[in-house]
Amino acid sequence: MDIWEQLYQAAKPLYHPEAVNEFIYAHNVVCALQSKSGQIFTGFCIEGLSGTLNLCAERVALLNMYTTSGETEVQRLIAFRDAPPTGISGMPCGVCRETLLQFSPNNRHTQIMADYATRRTVILDDLLPDWWGDIKTN
Repeated sequence: MDIWEQLYQAAKPLYHPEAVNEFIYAHNVVCALQSKSGQIFTGFCIEGLSGTLNLCAERVALLNMYTTSGETEVQRLIAFRDAPPTGISGMPCGVCRETLLQFSPNNRHTQIMADYATRRTVILDDLLPDWWGDIKTN
């Protein structure tokens, strides 16, 4: 089993879209990431009607990694909204891309699953070139 299959299998049990109540919807996007040390952490999205509660699966997995291990660097990430992913996997939104880079500028090298069937990946730096955090001040 390759690492992408391991990541998929770790996130798969979290995929069960449900209404928590009349205000909150959860588990319709899930994520697994591999930290620099090789550990796997997972997360699922939570969406609220007000919009201010929304947390993407990627950020929840990142926060899970940080609170559990103190790590901030991510080697690989897969996110999906169907099980099994039948092709194009979910791409992190702009907020998640920014959060990954702010946790560690080294996350620019994070591999993100773009197409599960073909194992095509992209690098975070390609999704967010010329990041503002790279600006050096004197």
